[in-house]
Amino acid sequence: MEIQVIGGAANKIAVAMVPFKAAPGQPVPALTQIAGDDLNRSGQFKLVDVGGMPQPAESAQINYGAWRSKGADAMVVGQVAALPGGRFEIRFRLLDVVKQTQLAGYSYTISAAQWRATAHQIANIVYERLTGIPGAFGSRIAYVQKQGKSFELRVADADGQNPRTVVRSVEPLISPMFSPDGTRLVYVSFEDKKPIVYVQSLQDGARRKLAAFKGSNSAPAWSPDGRRLAVVLTRDEASQIYLINADGSGLVRLTRGGNIDTEPVFSPDGQTVYFTSDRGGSAQIYRVAASGGEPKRVTFNGSYNVSPAISPDGRHLAYISREGGRFSVVLHELASGQTRVLTDTARDESPSFAPNGQAVLYATVEGGRGILGTVSLDGKTRARLSEPGVDAREPAWGP
Repeated sequence: MEIQVIGGAANKIAVAMVPFKAAPGQPVPALTQIAGDDLNRSGQFKLVDVGGMPQPAESAQINYGAWRSKGADAMVVGQVAALPGGRFEIRFRLLDVVKQTQLAGYSYTISAAQWRATAHQIANIVYERLTGIPGAFGSRIAYVQKQGKSFELRVADADGQNPRTVVRSVEPLISPMFSPDGTRLVYVSFEDKKPIVYVQSLQDGARRKLAAFKGSNSAPAWSPDGRRLAVVLTRDEASQIYLINADGSGLVRLTRGGNIDTEPVFSPDGQTVYFTSDRGGSAQIYRVAASGGEPKRVTFNGSYNVSPAISPDGRHLAYISREGGRFSVVLHELASGQTRVLTDTARDESPSFAPNGQAVLYATVEGGRGILGTVSLDGKTRARLSEPGVDAREPAWGP
């Protein structure tokens, strides 16, 4: 995918990513380039140009004054050594240029297939040591790609690279969601000419029907412990929310009434289910105890709010709000009720939080084509992930 980064934090941390040293003639994939791109995409870092500077591989070789004059707050140095059997040893250090101290030092032994994963891990360490927040660069995203008449459910790295197709169909695929442990995907397929919920292993590709009841089966969502899911069924009357065990047993109805209840999502503690309903006359976000009870309305600003997503710490709700014909991603602080529009596009859908809670993944339309986007919680940093000739929708951020 092509990545375009827009905006950033007011005070960015300046980091120099020095290319890792290797023996002459030894190929070194772009470790620092990948890690640097990760940091740049977060909007909280500024990459220092290392051109024309000495290329140290160890902390003892660093002229801190020279790097400080280049504006670096921190720097990453390292080296790669080839090992027998096609393996490699990677050693790197993260250094505070101002204090002239080491912040982190790690060594990895990897195979040739682990270059990108290692680069993401390096970026995670740099991000956490400099911000105090865990990085999410090693996580994965799922999305539905439409090309011609074919639909593909794909899983890729968080930067959109290394995509692989999980399932392919000539009928629509929607609503993917990772299991909490990241080993399975739940999604809805129309391949049987009606919406049916499937669970599929990402390890061996095995899949099974989770919900194939009379009528529509849709909008699946995992509980935090991965033991059950919320699904939306029309088996009894209008669209209602049910809970079902991960093995397909123990179906229990959660909401009731002749209204449309849909798009459930569990709170991080598993005690509450947030969902979209028109029970108040227009589409709004409600919550109900996972054990049952009377739903309570959550959103009151605007006449149309749908597609709730809960941050991993349970503090924020992201959803799609319609205002003046524009559909935008809105961030809602649950404790105070304060809201903030995060995006500047007009046809947004399917918000999903990063596993560290610092960004929201969503789909939108640009140039008549579906693309994916991420936005920071302050709305200042946005990234667009697009692939020429491909329509991408229904994103979900995994662990």
